[in-house]
Amino acid sequence: MSEIEGDDRLVADKLRAALRASGIEKEIVVVEEAGSTNDLAWEAASRGVTEGFAVFAERQTAGRGQYGRRWESAAGKGLWFSVLLRPAIALGESAQLTSLLAGLVAAAIEEEIGCATSIKPPNDIYVAGRKVAGILVEGRTASDGSYIAVAGIGVNVNQSLDDFPEELRATAGSLAMATGKKIARDQLAVVLLKNLH
Repeated sequence: MSEIEGDDRLVADKLRAALRASGIEKEIVVVEEAGSTNDLAWEAASRGVTEGFAVFAERQTAGRGQYGRRWESAAGKGLWFSVLLRPAIALGESAQLTSLLAGLVAAAIEEEIGCATSIKPPNDIYVAGRKVAGILVEGRTASDGSYIAVAGIGVNVNQSLDDFPEELRATAGSLAMATGKKIARDQLAVVLLKNLH
């Protein structure tokens, strides 16, 4: 039995419909559990899926952060997703992509939640002095020489302090902790995808 309340569950059809209303067509998949959504996005890339494909997991068991760090992904409490990108840049310029995406995610949080954000370069987003989001960009060169990237994005949305391991409680935070109220994850997901588009 899933721990996620029915009205708080991410539904791919609803996310696609909300984007379509803004004129954006995206292939979106939502899975109950994944090791890492980046791995699922790479699998999709190997099948020739188009740029903009997004995969969300309600829970990750092996979420990755920068430098091989583990990303804690409490079930149904945040947004854990990856987007497939084919930007017209060289592999060596991928650091610019990380900075750009961090700015877009921070802007989406400010727009939808109303929280002031700060970015700790290259990829960490803070609200009220606590880390609430991070980005991990993995890049490869395709057989035709073009650059393919998968951007893994994790946003702590509705966690309380108890949802984090003890060693992270001094530094980790969530948007609910910052605002004192539960956040609609699906609405924030749509704003994030619009900004990334």
